Amino acid sequence: MSDSPARHLNLAGASNFRDLGGYTARDGRAVRWRQIFRSNHLGHLTEADIEVLRGLGVRRAFDFRGTEERAAAICGVEEIAVHSLPVEPTVVAALRARLATGVPLSTTDALEVMRDSYRNYVRQNTPAFRALFAHLVGDHAPLVIHCTAGKDRTGFACALILHALDVPDDLISEDYLLTNRFYRRDPSASSNDLPEEVKQVLASVEASFLAAAFEAIGTDYGTLENYFSEGLRLGASERAELKARYLES
Repeated sequence: MSDSPARHLNLAGASNFRDLGGYTARDGRAVRWRQIFRSNHLGHLTEADIEVLRGLGVRRAFDFRGTEERAAAICGVEEIAVHSLPVEPTVVAALRARLATGVPLSTTDALEVMRDSYRNYVRQNTPAFRALFAHLVGDHAPLVIHCTAGKDRTGFACALILHALDVPDDLISEDYLLTNRFYRRDPSASSNDLPEEVKQVLASVEASFLAAAFEAIGTDYGTLENYFSEGLRLGASERAELKARYLES
């Protein structure tokens, strides 16, 4: 039986709260446990949940939610300093715009809009992800990265982190797709006016979503290494520092 820490922490007030630790990089070192966590928003934590986070020593949160999302569910943990890195949500608005044309929405529409949103993480929101990496290089763990659902903006950010640490693609995909196991859809979500089959797409992740972001990186930057150096301004020395901090020695 493995003696590794639990990857998923079953919090009552937050779903999809997971540890990025334990994945083995190409050089054989593993990502350190209990340093980087990923989650949905932290606005509905119970007292028991807060005690869990205190026990983990979490002191920083990096929040990709937009302005209205943050105001609707504010993190109330005094010990956690929240760094806002806003990536405004666009998916529901885009789907409502299509619905307003009078054409019924389908799962194909939802999938297309989701992939477009991931492309725009690269084309319109790279500064937010650049700011995250600046914190990761200069800050100290333990920390948590989140958005509203902890699956899309957070999923792309965590995939970038694991790539920067040289974790193989198959393990990055495995971590990304764990959302489909652990995310609990919020019954009060703003997408409740959309068809059920569309809401199901919005509440899940697919490999094609993440692939769309990395295809945009290839189109706009040529290679992922170029994106790290030019888009995220993460040079060789910063990559080495990340690996020293977040990979086991």
